Amino acid sequence: MDGQQWAAERDNSPVLKRSIIAGAVGVLVHWFDWAVYAYLATTIAEVFFPDQSKAAGLLAVFAVFAVSFAIRPIGALIFGPLGDRIGRRKTLSLVILSMTGATLLVGLLPGYQSIGILAPILLVVARLVQGLAAGGEFGSAASFLAEYSPSRHRGFGVSWLEVGSLLGFLGASLTIFLLEVTLSADAVAAWGWRIPFLLAAPLGLIGFYIRQKIEDTPDFRILEERGKIADAPLREVFTGNWRQLLQMAGVEVLQHVTFYVVLVFLLTYQTQYLGLSSGGAALVSTVTSLVAVVLVPAFGALSDRVGRKPILLSSSVALLVASYPLFLLMREGGLVGAAVSTIGLGVILALILATHAVTMAEIFPTRVRQGGLSIGYNVTAALFAGTVPYLMTFLIDRTGNLMVPAFYLVLVGVVGLIATLTLRETVGTPLLTAQDLAAPDPTAEPEPAPTERA
Repeated sequence: MDGQQWAAERDNSPVLKRSIIAGAVGVLVHWFDWAVYAYLATTIAEVFFPDQSKAAGLLAVFAVFAVSFAIRPIGALIFGPLGDRIGRRKTLSLVILSMTGATLLVGLLPGYQSIGILAPILLVVARLVQGLAAGGEFGSAASFLAEYSPSRHRGFGVSWLEVGSLLGFLGASLTIFLLEVTLSADAVAAWGWRIPFLLAAPLGLIGFYIRQKIEDTPDFRILEERGKIADAPLREVFTGNWRQLLQMAGVEVLQHVTFYVVLVFLLTYQTQYLGLSSGGAALVSTVTSLVAVVLVPAFGALSDRVGRKPILLSSSVALLVASYPLFLLMREGGLVGAAVSTIGLGVILALILATHAVTMAEIFPTRVRQGGLSIGYNVTAALFAGTVPYLMTFLIDRTGNLMVPAFYLVLVGVVGLIATLTLRETVGTPLLTAQDLAAPDPTAEPEPAPTERA
């Protein structure tokens, strides 16, 4: 594929639209399931851990939530380097099939009252499979979208990955809201909780079909045609790109913790600790997701004009300055205060979501991009994302201080600020680098050693 063909394919509007849908649809399914599990934590505790106290059952559900994150780095180590060897499209298809099957299993599982201890064991198995698949989703999708997006609109194109994640959360919160207003609490506990998990299965199959119909990225195909595919991408990313991995760790701590506080933990926080109704808290979360869905592509497009660093720096400073006042308003202001403060946090989150994925994609060379993104994203997710609900619940329970989440967000704002300051500005940089094209062909025969003349 020559340069003109490559540029033409990037700028082909129907191809670009299909690639955006293919990249975002699996993320939507993944986060729909993840959010539904978190939103239904209290009900799932009753179904699978009925012999525990209310607090212990909730902690058990969040522990299973965290375990599924703990295994994500293994999924990253499998699917990340695999995508750098066999292509983005194939790994995207593999992970969405795995994710869909595990989500369907959760929706069909009998409860503890039916099969005893086997019920929570199977729940853990299903969540582990979901965790493995999730370990390959972000790196595959972010690489795919970055490599398909035109350079001048790359921030906008890659931002749709997080639009997909927000739509997943939006769909989940809206589904929970509809369950709350149409079914009794007993009906939700008996069978209604299964509906969202069962709805995710056909969405996943549609996503698989779409991903099967799209070509792999132009960048990856160029590497294939020139024999530049990395023979050992895992070793290469650790030996040649360790600095980028550290930078990504800092940025992703900022992203993960803010994401999980705002869109996962706040629903439980507002109902369990602030006394809001489940329906009211779900409605606030839905409105916040809608605001972020609109703002993320707008901020992504803005980053194409002003740069990635100003957007990321603004988000870190905003967390430092605004987290405490917003949580104070949430605690004291009733439903209106909760809505205003949650939306304010959602705006800060949108700044992060709009730019973190494209910035990280731009700092890694194409040969190891999917592996680097997968490892950096999922190691930090295992340590700092899945632990958010459990850690916040534990600390509030031990300290009695309802401002714990605000202090945590201030801390990650500091981490994000330091990490962003170490980054170079990446807007407009080519994704195929000299490191990619100068690499030796791993499939080529070695040159014969020169022979001595007599």
